[in-house]
Amino acid sequence: MPAETDWNSGLYSCFDDMKSCCYGFWCCPCIACSVSEDFGQNRCLPLCDICGPAVMSAFGIPLCVPPAGLALRVGIRYKHNIKGSLFKDIATSCVCVWCTWYQMHQELKHRKKTPAVVNMQPARQ
Repeated sequence: MPAETDWNSGLYSCFDDMKSCCYGFWCCPCIACSVSEDFGQNRCLPLCDICGPAVMSAFGIPLCVPPAGLALRVGIRYKHNIKGSLFKDIATSCVCVWCTWYQMHQELKHRKKTPAVVNMQPARQ
């Protein structure tokens, strides 16, 4: 198994890429849907984070952790073998939702543009 790596960008490094920063700040649901789609999930999955708390509170169940954001963050971390823990993912998802989506967006963007190296050997006959 390859060694664990760090996130490509820091949680609060949104000013490193102003285009993505503005995209996430002015339209957080849009960047969330883009992250979901880029990770191979349903584009509308993050809408659960918007509608979920309202529906759950209507039934008297408090919900403070965004379930879709948390699930995507954990999925991205496991798929790309990024250092962290479930506790850190929960804390991060609760503290700054916009920063979490920006960080996931930057990670997927970085992974998409980083080419994979393939070593091909000629077949012996």
